[in-house]
This record gives sequence, C-alpha cells and structure tokens, in this order.
Amino acid sequence: MSASPASVRGMTKSTSQKATASQVTASHVTAATAATAATAATASKARASKAPKASRAAAAAPVLTPRALNRATLDRQLLLRRAPLSAKDAVEHLLGLQAQNVKPPYYALAARLDGFTPEALSRLMADREVVRIVTMRSTIHTHTADDCLTLRPLVQAARDRELNYFRKGLAGVDLDRLTAVSRELVETEPRTMKQLREALLVEWPDADPQSLAVAARCRLPLVQVTPRGLWGRSGQVALTTAEHWLGRPAGPAPAPDSTVLRYLAAFGPASVKDMQTWAGLTRLRDAFERLRPQLVTFRDETGVELFDLPDAPRPAADTPAPPRFLPEFDNLLLSHADRTRVVPADLKGRTWAGNQAYCTLLVDGFLAGVWRLDEDALTIEPFGTLTRAQRQEVVQEGERTLAVMAGGTNSYDIRFGTVVRA
Repeated sequence: MSASPASVRGMTKSTSQKATASQVTASHVTAATAATAATAATASKARASKAPKASRAAAAAPVLTPRALNRATLDRQLLLRRAPLSAKDAVEHLLGLQAQNVKPPYYALAARLDGFTPEALSRLMADREVVRIVTMRSTIHTHTADDCLTLRPLVQAARDRELNYFRKGLAGVDLDRLTAVSRELVETEPRTMKQLREALLVEWPDADPQSLAVAARCRLPLVQVTPRGLWGRSGQVALTTAEHWLGRPAGPAPAPDSTVLRYLAAFGPASVKDMQTWAGLTRLRDAFERLRPQLVTFRDETGVELFDLPDAPRPAADTPAPPRFLPEFDNLLLSHADRTRVVPADLKGRTWAGNQAYCTLLVDGFLAGVWRLDEDALTIEPFGTLTRAQRQEVVQEGERTLAVMAGGTNSYDIRFGTVVRA
C-alpha cells in the first residue's frame, strides 16, 4: 500500500490523518533534541565501544533493493502522488529547492503538489517568506525564511573551504574587514556582483576582483532580492544580507542532528555519505551515531549502511510511480552519493551536454529521458523505448504540467523528438 500525504511527512501511515510539513519536522527535531541531550555526555566513549557493534548491525540489517529505495525516496519527495500541501510547507519539508535558474523551483512544485500555481510560490517570495540564497553544495536554493537563517550557518564551513580556492587572489586582504565593508555596501543598497566587485576593488586595488566578490559571498549570507525569482518577472541578480532582507538576525551554526532527521524525512533511507553529498559537508558521522538509538538501519545491495526514521514510509517496491516532469538540477537527482536509486547506471551523465543541463523525465520512478518547453511545444526525448501505455501516461502528465505552468493554454504541441543536440 502506498502511504498517505501525512505518512509522507513521517508522522503516521494512516490514510485518514493529516499533517503539515512543519508539524512533522517539529516532532523529529524535538525527539532529536531530547535524545541528543541524553547521550551527548557519553558520545565519544559510545562511538569507540559501538563501532564494532555498528558494523555487525549493518551486516545484519535488512537489504533494500534499488527499487525499494526508489519508492521510499519518491514517497518522501512527494513524487508518488501529489501532496495537498501549501508551497511553503513543501519547501520546508524538502529542505529547499535547487534554484540555479529561476524556473526550476516552480517546476519542482508543479510535479509534487496538488493544486499548485506558480503565483503561490511567487507570492511567498515577494512577501519574503521564501528567499533565494547559496546553501547546499555552493548552489542557489529557494528556502523558507526560517531555514535560510539556520541552514546557511550550518553549511558555513563549506563556504569557508570554498574560499580557500581564492586565497591567491586575496593576498593582503583582511577578510574580517572585507566582510564588514561588504555588509555595509549591500545593506545600504542591494548590489549586483559586478557592482560589488567594483566597490571592493576601490578598497583593495591589488586584489583579484572576482576573488573579492566570491569572498563576500562566502563570508556573508547574501540573498537575491526580488524581482529576481518572481514568476513572469525579469530582474538581474542583486544581493543583500539575509538578516537585512528578513529583518531578523541569523542564529549561530546549529548542531546537525535535527537536520539529519529532516534530511532522512525528505531523502531517506540514506547513508552518512548521502547526506554529506546533499549538504556539501564532511564529518557528519558523529551526528548519525548520536542519533543511532532513534533510527533504524538497512543495507543497500553493496552493503552500505542506510539510516532511516522508524515511522517513515517505505512503500512496496512494486508501488506504481507515475511519470513526472522535473526541472534541471532537481535535488532528487543530486542528494545521494549513490544515485542509482533514481538514475540507472547506464544513464549516468545523460542529462548533461557540455555546460548544458536538461530537464528530466521520470518513468516508473527512474530517470527515463529529458524534456524542453519552447514557446509552442513540449518536446520529450526518451532514452529508451516506452510502451504504448507509458507514452500515453507521459503525454497526460505533460498536459497537466502545461496546464499548471503555461496557464492552461491549448496552443502547445506535445511531441517526442530530440532535446539533447550534439
């Protein structure tokens, strides 16, 4: 049986219960906080004594096949059935949406939510309830305001490591002073990266201008101000600090424990390396070990230990998975060290051509093609042969996607053809 929208959030497997993303997250975080406090004093000793036991437990843990992992992950990602959630609750549950370009967050929610309209997300952005900011993997994500102020400090260590690549261009630059000068510049008036480079070069004329701007981006939580990101609007990238834009300070870097639980609720079952891949962080093993008493463990077919929430949905491997049109860079495809739960090994790299990334098509839960939406046509390029029934389902899903993203226009042609050009 497939789980209800409530069980997607990890609260219950009953189809009669309702739960919001924030309620689910709160319950997991509360549990994590209590358990962490109870075990923190002996964590180091426990790690030393339990390491062999953990290895034995992993060896004895049930094995999840790629299809079982696929269905569990799709359920957490709201992709087995569209969820009756608000756009804000979905963004929170998913721990943000990859937003390298403007449209992907809208396509991501259109594939996941029942009744979604682009205006719903755009309104949240205009009201500063969600923002665009560099977080995981040094890429732009759309986050709720609350997550912006907590997840960005969580991944600050990765931004500090990124800065090391630009040290040569920052010779002689006092980074604390650069941070203060940059903050004053962007809080006085939102600045483009070009404007920020030019202003910082006045202060440090011998430094590399690109390195100066990157340092500002790494040291400060810079959000892209609207109209950038609004549906149907154009606007260049202009930056200010998250604190200034949201009118409240960011907290200190939190312990990762609560985020581990939220990650598992949205992407699990998963290994330590899976979460490290998603976050762009290292050394998360300790957090998983602190939480081990609250979690259940599995293995994949290669023997890798996978952690999960005890009450999280794990549908049967033969649960139907309808076609879905996902944007380029969707986090479903980027948030695990081993991506074979969604991307078949023989299709690795097929969604890229040079520097061009393509929107992706799921059929039966797995990557099966790419697609492109032009002014008058939705073009679909399957990577293999689809059955007649699958083609019909893909066309029906394409029609639904167009109804949401193209305002229900009837002027679009849905065709199977070439998307990736040599």
